[in-house]
Amino acid sequence: MALNARRRRQLLEATGPLLLQGERVELTTLAAVGTVSVRRQALTAAVVGVLTAGMVMATVKPRPLYIALTDQRLMFFDGNNGGKPGKLLMNLPRPYVSVGSTKKGLFGLTLITRLSVVEQEQDLKLAFPVQHRADGARFVSLLPVTR
Repeated sequence: MALNARRRRQLLEATGPLLLQGERVELTTLAAVGTVSVRRQALTAAVVGVLTAGMVMATVKPRPLYIALTDQRLMFFDGNNGGKPGKLLMNLPRPYVSVGSTKKGLFGLTLITRLSVVEQEQDLKLAFPVQHRADGARFVSLLPVTR
């Protein structure tokens, strides 16, 4: 299932002023971007547990970002803005990005891939949730595969 009509419209409105002449949006979606180390998860749970005398448990997870893939670049917008797309966080020229192999996440509900960026040592992990899994497959099909 793609973004609902309202979210897609909001993302296109956020993207519109940033588009170059003749540039067009090919895909809009949402994915959890990045990774959270086991150490950080454990530290967060311990701190919250101590501060609340064990009454509250906390978890940390990768940040949700809206993605607009154009024929020229890849733009990531903040997804923690009350559900609607927030400010532009990353803007990557499309010729500089490629995707690695894909795999299914927990119980096959998510689609996970890694985005490689020229001149960057670490890949960026993208996890497309169940409702955007088909978008994830399309996203991967639109970009070159990392060799």
